Amino acid sequence: MTGLQSLPVQTALNPLDLVKLAPLMQIASGRTETKVALIDGPVTTNHPDLSGANIVELPGSIGGTCERATSLACMHGTFVAGILCAKRGSTAPAICPGCTLIVRPIFAETTSANARMPSATPEELAAAIIDCINAGAHVINLSAALINPSAKGERRLDEALGYAARRGVIIVAAAGNQAAVGSSAITHHPWVIPVIASDLRGRPISYSNLGSSIGRQGLSAPGESITSLAINGQSPAFGGTSAAAPFVTGAIALLLSIFPNANAAAVKLAITTASGARRTTVVPPLLNAWAAYQALLITNSGR
Repeated sequence: MTGLQSLPVQTALNPLDLVKLAPLMQIASGRTETKVALIDGPVTTNHPDLSGANIVELPGSIGGTCERATSLACMHGTFVAGILCAKRGSTAPAICPGCTLIVRPIFAETTSANARMPSATPEELAAAIIDCINAGAHVINLSAALINPSAKGERRLDEALGYAARRGVIIVAAAGNQAAVGSSAITHHPWVIPVIASDLRGRPISYSNLGSSIGRQGLSAPGESITSLAINGQSPAFGGTSAAAPFVTGAIALLLSIFPNANAAAVKLAITTASGARRTTVVPPLLNAWAAYQALLITNSGR
């Protein structure tokens, strides 16, 4: 694949160090006023490492709290929630525990455990996005393969993404794990930041979806052997673009918390251009959260 051979070789790093999140996390843990929406499965909200977290449930047709802790949907939602908002010092990355987490489930707990990435119709996803925007979200994390696409459904999804752009709500989306080259109704939208998965040396993982829009406007983030919250005594180590996306979402949440007067377009520009890499391939550059912070520090005085 074009662009894969020219990546520099480096040693494996801690996921937070790989994308320069560790120094940003030393100076900020997020603000309650910064609202991060999670469009995913339900979350084990009574998990000890989420105690004290600011969690708002938007149930929709699916409850926000897990009923079956071992279900794929529950494990997936809780895993991503842990990356974002678990207590610092837990097994999870716990990027922005001070932020408010809005949980808007779209994956039922009966979802097949064989699915590599949970799925939703364009209409379901559009409705969830609008719900999160209306609930005051500043950034939305989503990972969903689209099923039963239709012209009407994809039009509604495009309208929801356009609504997010007009309201200044940043959308971070997992690019998908099908090893496909191309784009979807989600990843081709200019307001979306698509995220592919990298290994712990910063190299793209082979099954990540790639494409011109993904390379042009997206980012890469750690998606190999990521550990998050324990369920039933076990800390699952997952991978893929669903694990990678919340690293970008969490970085954006911290930046919005540090620079509350910065507009969404400025934060989106800073985080997607901070690496300085030329966007000439289908492979997006690796997230550099500290460089994005430095860029915003120059142009914004509000902290």
